[in-house]
Amino acid sequence: LYNKNSYPPYAGGGGFIMDGPLAKRLHKTSETLELYPIDDVFLGMCLEVLKVSPVGHEGFKTFGIVKNKNSKMNKEPCFFRSMLVVHKLLPPELLQMWDLV
Repeated sequence: LYNKNSYPPYAGGGGFIMDGPLAKRLHKTSETLELYPIDDVFLGMCLEVLKVSPVGHEGFKTFGIVKNKNSKMNKEPCFFRSMLVVHKLLPPELLQMWDLV
């Protein structure tokens, strides 16, 4: 379905931040491309047309949190304070995280 050897850089679908003007430009660009069935890649395709490159941020933990399960830090709000998106937490862990934050 994709006619290039590799996908363009893209933001993981777990979460991303952009300003309003870019969102409007992406909307217009999306209407000019054939829809691609992987939404993350489609976003990358649109960004490529606009010559915008996604930038990584340490606050996006889309592959989960690497932590010592027995660490006291798990009970500290500051441990989670800088995180914007966190994947791979079970519902009780999410509730505990939000209670702390």
